[in-house]
Amino acid sequence: MAPIVRRAVSLKALNSFGVDARAERLVELRDPAELPAVLALLRERPPALVLGGGSNLLFSRDPPGTVLRVMLGGRRVLGERAGETLVEAAAGENWHGFVEWTLGLGLNGLENLSLIPGTVGAAPVQNVGAYGVEVCERFDSLDAVSLPDGALRRFDAGDCSFGYRDSVFRHGADAQWLITAVRFRLSRTPRPCLDYGELRDELRARGVASPGAREVADAVCAIRRRKLPDPAEIGNAGSFFRNPVVERARAEQLARAHSGMPIYPGISPATAKLSAAWMIDRCGWKGWRDGDAGVHERHALVLVNHGNASGAQIVALAARIRESVRQRFGIELEPEPVVV
Repeated sequence: MAPIVRRAVSLKALNSFGVDARAERLVELRDPAELPAVLALLRERPPALVLGGGSNLLFSRDPPGTVLRVMLGGRRVLGERAGETLVEAAAGENWHGFVEWTLGLGLNGLENLSLIPGTVGAAPVQNVGAYGVEVCERFDSLDAVSLPDGALRRFDAGDCSFGYRDSVFRHGADAQWLITAVRFRLSRTPRPCLDYGELRDELRARGVASPGAREVADAVCAIRRRKLPDPAEIGNAGSFFRNPVVERARAEQLARAHSGMPIYPGISPATAKLSAAWMIDRCGWKGWRDGDAGVHERHALVLVNHGNASGAQIVALAARIRESVRQRFGIELEPEPVVV
């Protein structure tokens, strides 16, 4: 089958920041049968970017070369194994739509990850997480193809080197793998994760004492809609910076020096997670606007495009925010989105 190839294509509608950029050549992968032809096209002109939902991406310039847009669709139940249900989704499936599909099947496990923007294929790349759950905790395996040579490989959790908002697919040669399908291990037995006080408060306000997956998902959606702006209304990529993880002793020292600084459990007992939003807010950035580049008025962690900001303007604003946090707290913030 022949993939769709377009030239001189505006990418403004294909990234949630709504930043205007132009692809020299855009190749759309809609069917696995198109893979050989797609790989042949990419050998002619190597890809600058693999594009999923465009929700974790900021264009600071036009990407050179080929942009590959992954639009593979399909989802299915593979069967039961060791008391769990194995489900699979193609990489181009909308993540929230996939979560809703699993809930409709009576499956538990992904409800805390409701309403996260993006595609299924992008979820393991960043090891997306929210409200006490990360993708790696529900992950079984994924299929990927090597863009340089077309080799096919199945990755299990150990192969992915999952970390906090991180995986092997974000680094070096392993960033050249194109994910085509992802599988998850879910349960028909409710095991709600209610570690976050904000989530417990929302359920309590709704009068839900013993929540199932549906109730948890509804509560998560309500919180996210209240706190985070809709990219359809104002350009953004959700949280722009990762919450920094530092040694616990350093976190406690900072908390003593800065009254009210929250500290959360880290990735080990010796570490702690700090709130990037709290530090940015204390530096006075919440609601800041410089032309059309700004910081959302309700959430200091969300950088926004009020209409016609360029990617370069948003990158410059992010750099100013990072420098102010570094100067005041001695903490280096790391961006979550991929900056092209």
